[in-house]
Amino acid sequence: MIQRFIELGEGYSDLYELLELTDANQHRLQHMLALNTKIDDKERTSLVVVLKPTDPGKFQALYICREGVPNPNFIPNKRYDLFAAAADKHGKKIHELSVKPSTIFYEKELYYQHLIGILRLNHYLLPLQ
Repeated sequence: MIQRFIELGEGYSDLYELLELTDANQHRLQHMLALNTKIDDKERTSLVVVLKPTDPGKFQALYICREGVPNPNFIPNKRYDLFAAAADKHGKKIHELSVKPSTIFYEKELYYQHLIGILRLNHYLLPLQ
């Protein structure tokens, strides 16, 4: 199985694309995640939509708006509220995790591999097969 992050942006106007993806793929919607981190003394959140793997092909997409939304636990904001409303609409709970910031990784791909490992360990993604 291939599990891959697809970055849409940082959560400004691309957040609306993430919300459209949840509506268009509600039959494949598996998880909605908020990955909280701290960058330069600012509390940030990445919003992630995890879809069920395709059949055939066994490709699992994880759409992400990376580190552009203020952490709602510190600064309530409309962008996170829209994501929470979409979760309610589809009967999903937003799972929150604290993760390292992408800025400490040499390449974004290494950051995404790190996140996939964390998500597998927490059983949000299937293990390697």
